[in-house]
Amino acid sequence: MPKSKRFGVAKSLVEKSKTYSIDEAVALIKKTATAKYDESVELHVKLGIDASKSDQQIRGTISLPHGVGKSKKVIAFVEAEKEAEAKAAGADIVGGEELVNEIAASGKLDFDVAVATPAMMPKIAKLARILGPRGMMPNPKTDTVSPNVTKMISEQKAGKQSFKNDPTGNVHQIFGRASFSEDQLKENLIALIDAIRKLKPSSSKGIFLRNVVIASTVGPGIKIQA
Repeated sequence: MPKSKRFGVAKSLVEKSKTYSIDEAVALIKKTATAKYDESVELHVKLGIDASKSDQQIRGTISLPHGVGKSKKVIAFVEAEKEAEAKAAGADIVGGEELVNEIAASGKLDFDVAVATPAMMPKIAKLARILGPRGMMPNPKTDTVSPNVTKMISEQKAGKQSFKNDPTGNVHQIFGRASFSEDQLKENLIALIDAIRKLKPSSSKGIFLRNVVIASTVGPGIKIQA
């Protein structure tokens, strides 16, 4: 079935003007994720913030109850004496200043998340232009900068997710796969929404979660009550 026709069939299952309960939406998304591969399932939230103000930025981390169904490739920037510890913790790529220079020269990013020890942060500053735009620059707020190398890497490999608002005040975050059970998707979704809600800035007035939608990778959006 061509993608356009498949999408049309999936879209016909969703009432555009309806706001679904989480239970209804999760059951529906299992029906609308009809691609031949295991689609990711994503949350899209329009927040009641002024994204231009620094005191209204939303940034957080979460270890979802059932992960997101994909193992992350982790690069660890550490001092020479901590390289063995980083490898033992499960880091896929490990190195120090030489590795930083290699990436700075090639611009190649063959990993999903970067972590670093505090001592390495001044050295990887030269990668800010490469990692920053992709949201991959290590940051203490996302638990990707820490002297505790084992804890930091093992949490990332176990599926710890970082999220933040984009320049238009939206948060986009994967919370599972189409192959997950309804209960798994529901538990992950509720945990993620709760984590975002708790980050409401005191300077943000009115409704915080203004529009909440879930969708599979190539499926239609489903508006939910949150």
